[in-house]
Amino acid sequence: SAHLHFLGETICQTVEASVIARKSKVTFWCLQHWEAFQYITEIFILVPALLGLKGNLEMTLASRLSTAVNVGKMDSPIEKWNLIIGNLALKQVQATVVGFLAAVAAVVLGWIPEGKFQMSHAVLLCSSSVATAFIASLLQGIIMVGVIVGSKKTGINPDNVATPIAASFGDLITLAILAWISQGLYKCLDSYPYVSSLVWAFFMCLTPLWIVISSKHPASRTLLYSGWEPVITAMVISSIGGLILDKTVSDPNLAGIVVYTPVVNGIGGNLVAIQSSRISTHLHFHCAPGEVPNEAKGCYYPCRTFCGTGANHRSAQMLFLSAIPGHLIFLYAIHFMKSGHTTLTPIFMSVYLAAAMLQVLLLLCIADWMVHSIWRSGKDPDSFSIPYLTALGDLLGTALLRATSPSLMPLSLVVLAVLPVAGQHIP
Repeated sequence: SAHLHFLGETICQTVEASVIARKSKVTFWCLQHWEAFQYITEIFILVPALLGLKGNLEMTLASRLSTAVNVGKMDSPIEKWNLIIGNLALKQVQATVVGFLAAVAAVVLGWIPEGKFQMSHAVLLCSSSVATAFIASLLQGIIMVGVIVGSKKTGINPDNVATPIAASFGDLITLAILAWISQGLYKCLDSYPYVSSLVWAFFMCLTPLWIVISSKHPASRTLLYSGWEPVITAMVISSIGGLILDKTVSDPNLAGIVVYTPVVNGIGGNLVAIQSSRISTHLHFHCAPGEVPNEAKGCYYPCRTFCGTGANHRSAQMLFLSAIPGHLIFLYAIHFMKSGHTTLTPIFMSVYLAAAMLQVLLLLCIADWMVHSIWRSGKDPDSFSIPYLTALGDLLGTALLRATSPSLMPLSLVVLAVLPVAGQHIP
């Protein structure tokens, strides 16, 4: 019954993620036609890196606090609020720095292939990225604290619900804030060119305040100095995915595939974050730091992730299978709303699902190996694994859709072109 309860929670969260990801998809499709996105296409390089903040920061926060709830570290009100305030302040520091670095990466990756550089565009990218990262991180952090505290009071395991909710709302909130800020700054670019610099300076000047607050709490103080490696590495990986996305957006033949990217990446990130958080909680309960269970010793092989009778093996199987209804619900919702540029032929659905399921399969295998490896090295997987996994999910999802798009788009375009002509001959 426990496994059925977990499966029910997982499918509900996957369906919720699909619905919210569909809204993100509609938002993302609208953004492509806004002036700022048309004339400063490097903003598309920012999208995976900023959406990746949900894995770098929000989902990491959710995983840390979920583990703290499960091991009893949040039973005391004083200890609970110390953990919450310290982690929120730490998250704001990391969001500001990662937002700035993501903008620098977008400027460099956009400049290298084209060979041209505009300072005004670079400043706009920096201010949009830093402001979006800061505001989105603060809003999502508050939501996550509410979800985790509420889960504790209602007796729901936060490992199963916190990380998917962080990922689901993260995409929609981040895309909306990025669109609003970048479009507003773009309109000010000619008449008030100094506005972008002022916005960037304002958010950067708040960083020392958050550093002081986070350094007063022992748990966040340690991560303030040692927690940068996974966050920055994940940002670089997501930026590479952003470069692929930018090139895909520039190709008019592939425009219909681009809007599926937030969904594939969102669902894959949700599922692997659940598995990573569950494995981490299991290790905190049953193993000392540096030691792993007997089944995780020796060389890794993929069957180890799915074959066995342990709780984590069962959850891997259920998470893999729950991706199918999530993607199908999304595909049919788009089809019935007639908001996509593709049609649901059996070949299209087969190729799309094959790419999406391959992404989930690879992520679950990588999560099993990575979480145990990080624990074996004496580090906390809650702070290190999810940034890497969600960034790899973004890169894999974008790359797989880009690789399969030659198979997806021509078939759909042919059907869309033939159906109206065929309809004219129907008496």
